[in-house]
Amino acid sequence: MKRVKVTVLGAGNWGRNHVRTLAALPEAELVGICDPDASVRRAMAGSYPGAAVTASVDEALEPAEAVVVATPAASHAALALQAIERGIPVLVEKPFALSTEEANAVADAAVSKGVPVVVGHLLVFHPAVERLKAMIGAGELGEVFYLYSQRVNLGQIRPDENALWSFGPHDISVALDLLGEQPVRVSAHGRSYLQPGIEDVVFMIMEFASGVMAHVQMSWLDPRKERRLTVVGSKRMVVLDDMEPREKLRVYDKGVDKPPEYASYGESLAVREGDITIPRIPNVEPLSAELRHFVRVARGEEAPRVGAADGVLVIRILEAASESLASHGASVEV
Repeated sequence: MKRVKVTVLGAGNWGRNHVRTLAALPEAELVGICDPDASVRRAMAGSYPGAAVTASVDEALEPAEAVVVATPAASHAALALQAIERGIPVLVEKPFALSTEEANAVADAAVSKGVPVVVGHLLVFHPAVERLKAMIGAGELGEVFYLYSQRVNLGQIRPDENALWSFGPHDISVALDLLGEQPVRVSAHGRSYLQPGIEDVVFMIMEFASGVMAHVQMSWLDPRKERRLTVVGSKRMVVLDDMEPREKLRVYDKGVDKPPEYASYGESLAVREGDITIPRIPNVEPLSAELRHFVRVARGEEAPRVGAADGVLVIRILEAASESLASHGASVEV
């Protein structure tokens, strides 16, 4: 089968991973790399001599049958629109845009031109997240009560976006994917300790119409690197720890049972302690899975698993959370 010709716009900290992964995919041909930094271009040209390396977006798009936008967030929407205008399927890294207005412009253009758009919500393609979603869908956890996640570390401090916009798309997109519904209200608290006006730590709560509550802790000012998600259900509870090299999922057969008959209030609720099981998770790189999916989308073989509408929704939630941050944690409807 003919390989899809793919160009990557942006070969910085994360874009270089797209370049590396695409260069290794048998179904893709890396034909272009675009970056404004001359030192980055020299490094890319030396490592990928088969790709045209340029500072010109127009030149990079010329041979492309699909394009990945992995530039700084402020340029995501404009570059996506350029690709769509040319009729080129596009994968836009997170955040999809920096405002709902920008996100809607990209989504509307994609519909108008009939061009597929994939949003780079990487963790939706994580095999442990996929397994957890299947468990929830099969009713193995029972009724989902609440979930909470931690995405913290002492890491890269960004001057152009806060912890909410840097980390939030990951955990918001996972919560939406797992629950299959969108929140009705959002609230967020945060503080700027290192740079004025740029929150280093944010605590966000999403409330859903079903009664589920999701809490997200995000920080790049923390002594430990944590990438953990806990889902509590009526039958079982699950912890997804992405820092674990192999045993990423642990399923706890724990809960609180309500006997059909009881003699006293003390007997009305009974704590159940069962086994802990560790499902086997395929060793699949999420980025590779995402890009293989994108290639199939570009060929017209699949519809986007995470499309422009999903990108718009996540930006709406981020904007609502930002409004809450500015209002000292006031609840904001989505």
